[in-house]
Amino acid sequence: MTDLDFENWTCPLPLRDTPSIVMGHGGGGAMSAELVEHLFLPGFGAAAATGLGDSAVVTAGGARLAISTDSFVVKPMFFPGGSIGDLAVNGTVNDLAMSGATPLYLSTAFILQEGTALSELARIAEAMGAAATAAGVRLVTGDTKVVDSGSGDGVYINTTGLGVVADGVDIAAHRAAPGDAVLISGDIGVHGVAVMSCREGLEFGTAVRSDTAPLHGLVAAMIATGADLHALRDPTRGGVSASLNEIARAARVGVDLVERDLPVPPGVRDACSLLGLDPMQVANEGKLLAFVPAAQAGDVLAAMRAHPHGEDACRIGTVVSEHPGMVVARTALGGTRVINLPIGEQLPRIC
Repeated sequence: MTDLDFENWTCPLPLRDTPSIVMGHGGGGAMSAELVEHLFLPGFGAAAATGLGDSAVVTAGGARLAISTDSFVVKPMFFPGGSIGDLAVNGTVNDLAMSGATPLYLSTAFILQEGTALSELARIAEAMGAAATAAGVRLVTGDTKVVDSGSGDGVYINTTGLGVVADGVDIAAHRAAPGDAVLISGDIGVHGVAVMSCREGLEFGTAVRSDTAPLHGLVAAMIATGADLHALRDPTRGGVSASLNEIARAARVGVDLVERDLPVPPGVRDACSLLGLDPMQVANEGKLLAFVPAAQAGDVLAAMRAHPHGEDACRIGTVVSEHPGMVVARTALGGTRVINLPIGEQLPRIC
């Protein structure tokens, strides 16, 4: 194998100073973006589609199809409110939904560590089946591999999803525009805190449960209003901070938030204060961000609040032409602070 010439890479820090993979490369923040931009895309060459986002809309035989793939390595595999099984289904369903697609089919691939209890694997399979049934998708193909004891960590799952996108639906990050209202479907940070709450050494007595849920029904209700939904994103790895920054950069716009309007529940706020974490960077698995024209925001909010997964929806900010590519929050004291794209991840192995 030819040695890689790190010195001639054109990537910024910290990737250049990190010749080996570190946990931050999987966190959905700046290090993940650098890995895609400066290693994967050049390596894939002409075969790569621009961006390699969470999902893509392609045309085949006249049909508009959405496709997405995701891998799940959450630790522990079972946590308050869910498990790696339902997370694997809902996570891919939601990536499809953020393109405005109706999810139809999923593949399932398992990497199992030798010695994993069959009873645990059965619980995971049952959770996947129940989640797929609830979401209205079929599990149509899959694969299983086993690695030596000590080479993995229980169960890793990959799911790939396929869905259809209706004519006239055009939802993409680059469409966010000045004047758009920024909406969120409910409380943030609950999934990450739920996973933390049951990890060894991180018990802090919170009753927070994961928000893992399929969101395509909520998106369908939003589309049914007739509003021109510009951009949607489910803020998983890297949380709300990462998602807002990614959209701001893709659309070359600024985002102004009102910090007191961010729906952070007391349990999440207390846990993050205790551990020195930013709730905006904690993962969610059943929430979405929406960028919609301000004149249509009222109708969209009403539709969201009428749906079980959007009952606590609210507006948290506005898209502006100033400071393109940046997210800024107005604090309770009247000042402002920049909400940066996370470098890596505050909490590894949570999705």
